[in-house]
Amino acid sequence: MLEKLSPRVVFHWFELLSAIPHGSRDTKAISDWCAAFAADRKLTYRQDDAGNIVIYKHGSRGAENEPPLILQGHLDMVCAKESGSTVDMSCEGIRLCTDGSDVWADGTTLGADNGIAVAMILSLLDASDIVHPPLEAVLTVDEEIGMKGAAQLDMSWLKGRRMINLDSEREGEIFAGCAGGNKVTCHLPVVRIPASGDVWDIHICGLQGGHSGIDIHKGRACAIRLLGRILYQLSCTGTMHVIDAFSGQADNAIADEAHAVVAVQDNLDVKVVVAEMENELRAEYRVTEPTLCIEVCHTENTAPMLDIESTGRLLCMLQCVPQGVEEMSADVPGLPQTSANFGILRVNPEEIYGEFCVRSALVSQKQMMNQRIECLIKQLGGSTACSVGSPVWAFCTESPLRDCCRQAYCDLYGNEPEVKISHAGAECGIFAAGIDGLDCVSIGPNITFVHTPKERLEVASVENTWKFLLKILALMCEK
Repeated sequence: MLEKLSPRVVFHWFELLSAIPHGSRDTKAISDWCAAFAADRKLTYRQDDAGNIVIYKHGSRGAENEPPLILQGHLDMVCAKESGSTVDMSCEGIRLCTDGSDVWADGTTLGADNGIAVAMILSLLDASDIVHPPLEAVLTVDEEIGMKGAAQLDMSWLKGRRMINLDSEREGEIFAGCAGGNKVTCHLPVVRIPASGDVWDIHICGLQGGHSGIDIHKGRACAIRLLGRILYQLSCTGTMHVIDAFSGQADNAIADEAHAVVAVQDNLDVKVVVAEMENELRAEYRVTEPTLCIEVCHTENTAPMLDIESTGRLLCMLQCVPQGVEEMSADVPGLPQTSANFGILRVNPEEIYGEFCVRSALVSQKQMMNQRIECLIKQLGGSTACSVGSPVWAFCTESPLRDCCRQAYCDLYGNEPEVKISHAGAECGIFAAGIDGLDCVSIGPNITFVHTPKERLEVASVENTWKFLLKILALMCEK
C-alpha cells in the first residue's frame, strides 16, 4: 500500500508495524516482533517484563567511540474508531489508506502516534550506510495510558546522556519541555428504578475531537460537555431520567461523539428542546465545529432508569466538572498552562464512571485540578483515584543537543527552527528524572487529529523529518 511513498524504507517498516495490533495494554506481540527484529540482525537487546525493549547498535565506521545517543518512541497507540467501523482493533491490523500526500486509516486511528517514530528507529537499526553514533533505541509500552512503560524501565540499561524523542507532531519545531499529567478516574454510585415514559435516543456527532494536549486550546467542543448541557436543559423543561449514556474512547482524547438514552414524562417534546439546543450550540461553535449535529429518535427500552436523585447527580457532574483550559502560561504566549479533559463517560448498571486527563506545567496547579474533581465527586457521593502520572519536563537554558539540532535544521533549510514547550505530555520528563544530566529534545513529522479516527500523517513531512534526523546524526559524528 505504501511502497511508492518516500522515504520508502520508513514507510516499509510503518506498514509492517501497522499490521500488528498494538493498542495500549496490548503490546506484547509488537514488542516480541521488535525483539525478533533485533535478534535477526544480531543486535544486542534487552526486553523487560512490561514489554519495553532497548536495542543497541554500534556506531558507524569512524564513529564507534562517539558518545551514545538514545532514540526513543513508544509502541502503543490509542485505539479509537468511527461508530460504524467493523474493525476489531484488538486482533486486526490498521487498514491503511493514502492519496500520496497523506496516510490515514479506514475508520480508525492510524497509530502514526507513535508508529512513525518506531519505523524511523527500525530504519536506522536496519541500515548499513547511515552515519551515526552508537545508538540505544528505546521502545516503550503503554505511553498513552500514563506512560507506564517508561516509568517501569530500568534506566541503568542506558549509557547515553543525550536523547532524541520522536513523538512530536509538528515538523520544523524542536520541543524542549512539556507539562506533566495524570489520569483521574471517578466512580459515582447510582440507584435504578423500572423505566417508564417515552424513551428517546440522543446522539451528538460531527465534532472534530483531537488530542487533549495539543488541541485543548483550539476551541473544539467536548461531546461529553455538550451532552451534559442538553440533558440538563431537558431536566429543566420536564421530568427526565437517564437510562444510559456513554462517550469517549481515551482519557487523553477530546470526545467527538456522545450518546444518551433518556425516559421523559408529561409529554415532554424532546425533539423541540434538542433542536433549540442544537441551534444554540451551532452558533457557539460555528467556527471550530461547523459539522456539529445532534440526532434524536424514539427508541425501545427494557432497562431500568436512574432514579431522579441519581440523574441529578449525573447532570451536576457533567455540568460542573472542569473541562478544557484552566489557565494559559504567563511565560510562553499561546501555551496552555493547566487543563483538564473529560475523556470517557460510561453510565453502567451500578455506577457512573469517568476518566479525566489532567495536565499542567506547574505541579501545584495539577494538584489543584485533581482536587477540584475529587471535591465535586465526593460531594456527589462518589470517589476518585489519581494515577502517579508523568513529571514535568523542565526547559533547560543550555542544551548542546538542541544546538546541534538547530544547526542541522539551518544547514538543511536555511532558517531557524522554532524551539517550543508543549502542553502535551512526553516521556522525556520520565527519562530526564531518571537519568542524571540527560540532554533531550523531541521532534517529529506533521500528524493531525491525533487520537481520533481522522488522524492523518503528512508524507512530505515524514521525508523532511527523516532527512533532519539523518543530518543531526551526521553532525554528531563530525570531528
